[in-house]
Amino acid sequence: MSLRLWWGVAWRFLWRSRRSTAVLAAMIVSAVATLVFLDALAVGVSDAMIRNSVSLVSGHLSIENLPSGLSPDSLRPPGVEQVLRRRAAQVWLRSGEKLTGTTLWSVDPDAERNATALWRKTTAGSYPEKGTRQLFLGEPVAAELGLGIGDTVTVAGDPSQAGTEYVLCGTFRTGIAALDKGLSFRPDQGEDGDSPWQAALFLADGASPETVRDALRLPQEARAQTWAERMPDLKQLIDLNALCMLLVMVLVFFIVSLGIACAFVIFILKNIREHGIMKSMGVSSPETALLLLLEIGGLTLAASMLGVLVGCGLTLAVAGPGVDLGAMTSHNQYFAVSGVIYPRLTASGLALPPLMALLFALLAGIWPVCIIARQRPAEVLRSI
Repeated sequence: MSLRLWWGVAWRFLWRSRRSTAVLAAMIVSAVATLVFLDALAVGVSDAMIRNSVSLVSGHLSIENLPSGLSPDSLRPPGVEQVLRRRAAQVWLRSGEKLTGTTLWSVDPDAERNATALWRKTTAGSYPEKGTRQLFLGEPVAAELGLGIGDTVTVAGDPSQAGTEYVLCGTFRTGIAALDKGLSFRPDQGEDGDSPWQAALFLADGASPETVRDALRLPQEARAQTWAERMPDLKQLIDLNALCMLLVMVLVFFIVSLGIACAFVIFILKNIREHGIMKSMGVSSPETALLLLLEIGGLTLAASMLGVLVGCGLTLAVAGPGVDLGAMTSHNQYFAVSGVIYPRLTASGLALPPLMALLFALLAGIWPVCIIARQRPAEVLRSI
């Protein structure tokens, strides 16, 4: 008998038990749709953590020890949207008798304001203006020195030096101790024109930092790091997030498969007379097993495709405005800029739920297949 004929017989068996079929289909649709949406939400959480971390200061790719004569335009392969030029120096800040050390970055204020989000974390005053002798300090550093907006602070390379006076124009707080206590900013006025500089590269959506790094022709002494190399803890969190989502899928479809197995056992008992007649007509056990697997597989495949469509619709509806988790992430360093999550569909997120549903459904079919396939026609007809 042809496969087309078996498909027709399988459809008739499902249609005869259409109420049970509808309940099973609804269970599979809801499971697949929910997991497509949850996977998109998990991807959105990972995207948000990366976006918050790189947009604050560091960028997707950071390059250190670049020669002073190298132009930032030479660091713009495809995928790079912004290149920020910075110079870092270890200095001492002095206010009266109070003294503290910091890493002082000389930056282009306009470019920094366009590419980074640190200026949004200003707690008092404002971000430095280009061409001025202003300082932008972390709030803990300003408090340690007893400084207020407009106060004068001396910057020196050594505590014994007289140094240069700057005016405190603003303070910031990100909640990340390494930034709040370790970094300070001033407009770059070419004080260290011949010294090496460092670059922060901000990439377009979807661009790979590793691919961009491989495309750069950097001097031998330069050192480039992607955000994943610079923040291995964040990379591990994202990998853990993906693993947890995979475990959720397995658990959900394991439970769904038990329901499918029990439902098809009931189908068999309900249609036991028909199965007995078919076996007495010469339908072999492998053909009976094929029929049951076509019923299970066809139902699961159709319901899974519908579930993917429902999950996509739900994701697209939520992705526009996003999901604001600011109240739950206000003390999380990986959500220092924004707590809004934008769910994002991925190829794996669309493929895994239906494939897993089909796999577990076919495994669930082993039990009902064994029940009917191992019985002889006479035994089936005597049990009616």
